[in-house]
Amino acid sequence: MPMLKIRLQRIGRKNDPSFRVVLTDSKNSTKSGRFLELLGTYNPKAVDKKTRTSFVDDRIKYWMSQGAKCSDTMHNFLVQGKIIEGKKINVLPKKKPTVKRKELKAKK
Repeated sequence: MPMLKIRLQRIGRKNDPSFRVVLTDSKNSTKSGRFLELLGTYNPKAVDKKTRTSFVDDRIKYWMSQGAKCSDTMHNFLVQGKIIEGKKINVLPKKKPTVKRKELKAKK
């Protein structure tokens, strides 16, 4: 059985992002356009906070009960929308300590 993922798929023009929430095989790339089911939308440029996200709650819960995993960002949206219980996941990259130029030259 394929590993199913619930994740965001970018749609929209350049400099005008909007996203679909899709159920897809984890092997598909995010830009392939292939997905099994459309589970909602996310529009980060929407003025009204209530219209930014719209999810099909019962279908998301169904697919998660069938073994589908969420991407970290999608997990955070579902926790924020009180669709699932849990803590948010930190999706920001870890900070690396800054190295001064003199130290870089000394290493070479």
